[in-house]
Amino acid sequence: MILKAIVDDQEYSLNVPDALLIEGEDFFAKLDRDMDAGWQMSREWVSSPNRLERCQIVADKLLTALETENEKLGLLAAGYILSRMPGVESVELDVQGEIQNNQFHLREAAPTREAEQGEVAGGGLGKLAAMEQAGNDVTKVFRVGKGYRFSVYDHACDEWQDSPLVASREEAELLRQQAFKARFEALQKGGN
Repeated sequence: MILKAIVDDQEYSLNVPDALLIEGEDFFAKLDRDMDAGWQMSREWVSSPNRLERCQIVADKLLTALETENEKLGLLAAGYILSRMPGVESVELDVQGEIQNNQFHLREAAPTREAEQGEVAGGGLGKLAAMEQAGNDVTKVFRVGKGYRFSVYDHACDEWQDSPLVASREEAELLRQQAFKARFEALQKGGN
């Protein structure tokens, strides 16, 4: 997968091998455990960073890796961002050291034939378009420390909301299926 990193007017394309996303999961989980205790984000202490803040913190590490030409750290940081923020295409890195100013840009979902033809009667999406959008809005289950969770994109707040941390992958998968179904049905009815 490719993550574009934008520093001032320069763009870097970081090609993260799929194998690194799988093999790096232990490292990513360690980063999550480190951030679970809170993190100093520029001048502000954040006691419990959410998904966006965690990715902003790691994006700051990515900037350091690019500045020091540390390719391994750069790929691991990019891998973390790609694994924790599905659909991300690029990150604009703040060179002034303000972690909260690191900004992410998500890919536009490819339109399906139904989406190209517009919404169905009642204002909702067609079945295929709703299924595709729900797939973009609900992440796969991922490991965090010794537990599992997934995330749902909240369009009203314009941010990712993490599910509760559960002990088993099976329980997390079940909760994810319920969240996917609810999102799918809401999209068919015209919710956003």
